[in-house]
Amino acid sequence: MTFAAATATVPVLTAFGVPLGLRADFLVAGFAGAVVAIAVLDIVPPTGDTIAHLVRTSLRRMGVAFASSLTAGYLAPAVLWATNAPEPVMLGIAFAIGGGAREVLKRAIKRVADRVEAQP
Repeated sequence: MTFAAATATVPVLTAFGVPLGLRADFLVAGFAGAVVAIAVLDIVPPTGDTIAHLVRTSLRRMGVAFASSLTAGYLAPAVLWATNAPEPVMLGIAFAIGGGAREVLKRAIKRVADRVEAQP
């Protein structure tokens, strides 16, 4: 009975013994969405042909993939809780969140930055 229940659970990632609340399957789905957005939609276009430009573009793409994966990892469980959607649908939602996270994060950061600048 214990082994059957243990195999049905999804592992949650921990860092230094502290549970992060991130499910690995949502992170992988968000990462896949980010990779598709980078490769197909070209959301991080290259800036030049020199080695320095290629390294800079690669680092930006890795940062976008990392941020999109984390965004999907944290937002997909919130969507699951709010909509009570079935589990297989949630992987598709995490994929979509990972694919669109860059634009959403860019707008959210701009909105917060505008509010901070407007304060006296």
